[in-house]
Parts: sequence; C-alpha cells; structure tokens
Amino acid sequence: MRRNKPKKQNHKEKKKSLPIRLNILFLAAFVIFTWIIVELGIKQIVQGDDYKNQANQQEQSEVSSAVPRGKIYDRNFNAIVTNKALNAITYTRSKSTTQDQRLKIAKKLSDMIKVDTKKVTERDKKDYWILTRPKEAKKLITSEERQKVKDKKLSDDDLYQLQLKRINDKQLNELTDKDMQILAIKRQMDSGYALTPQYIKNEDVSAKEMAVVSEHLDELPGVDVTSDWEREYPYKNLLRSVLGSVSSSDEGLPSNLLEHYLSLGYSRNDRVGKSYLEYQYESLLQGQKAKVENITDSNGNVTGTKTVSEGKAGKDLVLTIDIDLQKSVEKIIEKNLKSAKARPSTELLDRAFVVMMDPRNGEVLTMAGKQIKQENGKYKVDDYALGNMTSSYAMGSAVKGATVLTGLQTGAINLNTVFQDEPLYIGQDKNGKKSWTTLGPVNIQRALEQSSNVFMFKTAIAIGKGEYKPHQALPIDTTAFDTFRNYFSQFGLGVKTGIDLPNEMTGYKGTSRLTGFLLDYAIGQYDTYTPLELAQYVSTIANGGYRLKPQLVKEVRDSDPEKGIGAVVQSVQPEVLNKVDMKSEYIKEVQAGFRRVATKGTAASQLASASYQPAAKTGTAQSFYDGPDKSKTGTAAYNTTLVAYAPADNPEIAISVVVPWAYVDYSAKYTITNEIGREVLDKYFELKSKQDKEDTQQKNKDKIEENAENATSSDN
Repeated sequence: MRRNKPKKQNHKEKKKSLPIRLNILFLAAFVIFTWIIVELGIKQIVQGDDYKNQANQQEQSEVSSAVPRGKIYDRNFNAIVTNKALNAITYTRSKSTTQDQRLKIAKKLSDMIKVDTKKVTERDKKDYWILTRPKEAKKLITSEERQKVKDKKLSDDDLYQLQLKRINDKQLNELTDKDMQILAIKRQMDSGYALTPQYIKNEDVSAKEMAVVSEHLDELPGVDVTSDWEREYPYKNLLRSVLGSVSSSDEGLPSNLLEHYLSLGYSRNDRVGKSYLEYQYESLLQGQKAKVENITDSNGNVTGTKTVSEGKAGKDLVLTIDIDLQKSVEKIIEKNLKSAKARPSTELLDRAFVVMMDPRNGEVLTMAGKQIKQENGKYKVDDYALGNMTSSYAMGSAVKGATVLTGLQTGAINLNTVFQDEPLYIGQDKNGKKSWTTLGPVNIQRALEQSSNVFMFKTAIAIGKGEYKPHQALPIDTTAFDTFRNYFSQFGLGVKTGIDLPNEMTGYKGTSRLTGFLLDYAIGQYDTYTPLELAQYVSTIANGGYRLKPQLVKEVRDSDPEKGIGAVVQSVQPEVLNKVDMKSEYIKEVQAGFRRVATKGTAASQLASASYQPAAKTGTAQSFYDGPDKSKTGTAAYNTTLVAYAPADNPEIAISVVVPWAYVDYSAKYTITNEIGREVLDKYFELKSKQDKEDTQQKNKDKIEENAENATSSDN
C-alpha cells in the first residue's frame, strides 16, 4: 500500500501547476491582442486616410497630350505656317461617370461659359429631351410594348428607338437657349474617350471664362483649364493647297486615314496632317507628345496625374519656296488671266500654272497655279497650285527637245540632219500634216527655233522605220511608241517626278498605235503631262542631262521658342533620279536650239531683250476641253506652253508655264504663256539682285563689326 503513495502526490502536483500555465497563456494572449489593437489603431486612426487612398488608387494607362506642331518657313526664314495659342477648357471622362453626373457638370459649366450650338443635331436634342424629361419619355412607350420587353420580343434599345421616333417638333421646341448650351457642352463631354482630355471649348475662350472655371474646378470633376493651338497662315491663302491641312480637335484622326495613323500609335482624337506637306511630313511636324498617367480611385474617377515624359514641340520645316517670289508669280498669273479673259475666244480659259525650280539641285522656288471664274459679274481667282502635279495636259511643241534627243540617240537623225519642211500627205489625208508655215530645209537648231512640226514628223517616221510616200499608207514599227516613251521618261515626261508630296499623277498615255498618233506624239499632242513634269524636263536639258528630284523641303530644324529658328537637324541633299542616256553633244545641240528660240524664234518678241540670256521652247497643242463646265466637254481648244531657263550658259532657274484651253479659235491666238514667262523670269532676277545686295551689305556690316572687335582686343 505504501508503494502507491508517491503516485498520489504526483497527481496533486500536476493539479497545482495547471493554473500557472493557464495564467501564462492568458497573459501571452492579452499581450498579443493588446499589440494587435494598438497596431490597428495606428493604421486606422493615424494612417487611415493614407492607406485608404492607397487601397483605392490604381494607375491607368498612359495618355498622350498634344504639343505645338512644327512651324513651316520659306527658304529665307519667313514664317508661312505658325501656331496661334488658344485658351481651352477640357473635360476628362472617367470610366464610371454616368450620364446624370455629366449632365450635372454640364449644367454648372453652362453658367460659366458660352459655347457654339451649331453642331448640335436633332438626334442630340432627342437624347437630351429623354434624359431631362424621364416621366414624359416614359409615356411615349405603351404597356404592351413594355410587356414585349419582358417577353423578350423587344429589347431595351428597341424601346429607346421608339421613344426617339415619337418625339415631335413641339416637344423639341420646349428646349430653351439654356438647354441648348447645356446640351452642346454635354455633347462634347460625351464624345471623348475615357481618361482622355476632350476639348469643351477652345475657340474664343475669354479670360473671364478661364478665371471663373479655374475658381470652381473643385466643383467640376474632370474639368480643367489649359492651352491649345491652331494653324495660322501669315500669308493667307498663298500656297495653301500645297501646304495642306490639319484635322480639327473635333475631327481627330480622319476616317480615310484612321487605320494608317492607328498603326503608328496615334490616338483617335489626335490632330494630324490630312494632306500634302502637312501629311507628308507629319512624323516631323507632330513632335513628341507628353505622356501623362492618370491616377483613378476605385470608382474610376481621376484623382491625379503623373507626368511620365515631357512633350517636345514638332520639328520646323524650311522650304525651298521663296515666298516673295511665290507671291509675285501668283499676282502675275492673276493679272494675265484677267487680261486674257477680256480677249475674244477665251470662254474656256480658266487656269494657268507656273513652276520655277533650280536645275542645279531640284529645289522648287515657286509652284503657282490659279483658277479664275466669274461670280456676280466679277472675276474670282482661287489657288490651284496643286494642279501643277495633279492635272495633266497635251503640252505641244514644248516637248520637241525630247523628240530631237530621242531621234539623235536612236540614230534616226544626226547632228547634220536636214529635213525639208513641207506638208505630208499620208493615205487619203488631203489637208496634210504640216508646220504652222512651210519652212523649207531645216536642221535641228532651226527646227527648234521655228518649231517645225515636219522635222519632228520625219524624225518619228525614221524611229518607226517607216518610209514616207505622198498619198500612200505609212506603216511603221509600233515599238516606236515604246522607244519614245522610254527616252521621254528619262527627262521626267510621263513618269512621276518624285516630288516630296503625296498624290502626284503622271498624265494620260494614249493606247492606239496608229501612225498618225506617233506623229502627234512627236509634237506633244498625244500623251499628256503635268506642269511639274514639264519643269523637270526642261531642268534636265538645262543642267546637261541630270534628272533631279523636285524638292519642297530644304531643311529640318529644331523648334526654338526663344530664338525662333532652331538648329539644323537635317539638310535635304539633291537627289539625281537618273542621268539621261545620251551623248552630251546631243544635249548641247538642243540647248543651242532653245537659245535661238529666245533670241530669234517663237519666243523672241518676249525674251530676246532680256539681259539674263534665257533659252526657251514654246508650245501650242490642239486639245479637247474637259474642265468643270460639263456642257462644254469635248470642245476643241488650244493649250499654250513655255519652258525656259536662264542664263543659257550657266542655268540657275528653269520654268514651265502652262495655260490650258487658252483660246478656242486658232486665229485668235495670243502669247499669254510667253508674257507670263518673261514677267516671272524678270521678277526672279530682280529679287535675286535685291537679295545679293542685302547679303553684300550684311557681309560688309559683319566685317566692320569684326574689325572693331579685333581693334578693341588689340588695345586691351
């Protein structure tokens, strides 16, 4: 029995130790819970707002912010396209903002700003009427129609369409001027993409409107005051069609260019170049947009922004165009068009073109075109500079230089060839194909000087391996058409010139290969060419056979708001597209013929007295009218043309002048192209002399200042 006693004592000891362990456990639990409560208190009371914001905030995708577009200058740094700064009020819609919330903001804004309501459509009015008059809108739907929705025979959208259809003019007339203001504002707010700023007003925003809105921004979630820009043209409509256009803030990416710009990473509401220079150099002019990251709360409301990268204004373009020369040439064209319209037989005359380019490097100094029409008894003249590259015409004898060179290079003629200029009677033709007068024996230079058609006809016959016999058929090798077009293309005739603009056309290529059309081709009365092609052609002859790409952009420069003109980023170098495949003495022979045209030939009465020694070739082509007056389509008329360059021995300027449908009756012919040509060449050399004088004066001034500085340094 005594052996069991120790066991009884151990049991009692265990019973004694149990409360101690529980107390220790309770104490530990108390400490732990006390620590948790203290920490929660700190988190909720002391740091509660911070953690709440962190819990609710989330960073959204980056949003691009527009920067000022690059400016455009002429070759002498005269600004021809700039940006006008504008005050602007924007709205950035969150992903969760409701129609009612936007309506509330629009109502507040309508008390602060006045907007244009012209863009509000009837559909906009109906949507607004339904939104602001829910009870009346509900009455436009019958109980039967609502039941059909429950039965899934109609959708909610079907009901809405029925409501829209049943709103009448009387109900729409309930909308007040105040309603229209609210509606116009809300319309802009609704049109934007989520988290992307949308302009509510960026035209004629007054300082007062900016101030009032700024003072109430805390009441207008998503609204902001900022700045915007629009393109400004110091020279008004001068060269506007070539400069191109930029989409508006409402338009964003043009629909016809949407996929193109989206593929380049643009946003749908970005303003971009839509046409010509603005489009061609969009990547440079657009600049580097600022990247901003919107920070939103759990409800999608924008609570702040973070700048990811600063924006950079677009690059500036310096054109090859001389804007003073362009302005003068346009005035010369306009004057001559108005003067010509006073002559008889000019009822179809409505346009004229001039291209002036440097044959040494392809720089286009002037690309001018004008269209004239009568309105209310007065003549109105519009810019049509683009017509130099988007419209084509039969150019007549101006292309005979290319015909002669084709004949020489193929061996059909040589430098000593003399043809008898006489009427050619082919087959049953009793009138004969002839020159403007019978010239007798003519060599190359005289043929160009007096514009002999027959010399060109006989050259074409030789190229086509034909044998002329009076009053008999004249079969030819039709590959002569291909031969001609191959050599003509080397001068830029019948092919794209490569100018740095989109949408250039090349003209019409005749499809028939009858002998008569080959002869017409040789005198410029079959295929058609653009005035720009004609300028490239004469430049190629002027410089000895190098076909240069016409350039409108001379330099690309950084934007510099302080100095105005920034550093050169890129200089556009002359680009030789091809070297004409023929002997230099052949081209020199044609050059000599062109010089004779200007001194004693068909352009002598206008150009012979010029001190700058021009060379030229005139042209007249019988054509058929295909202009805007459809009632006159197909009427026979005469195109007149002139190509020229100067000085003849060292050309620095080449021109093409084209006046389509100058007159209807050949007996009423006049020399409008020669007159325009003389005036524009005179103006070029006048402005050049003035510029040279100013440059000399500036150099002398710089030299004097440099000497003065050197003298001061020596004294010190």
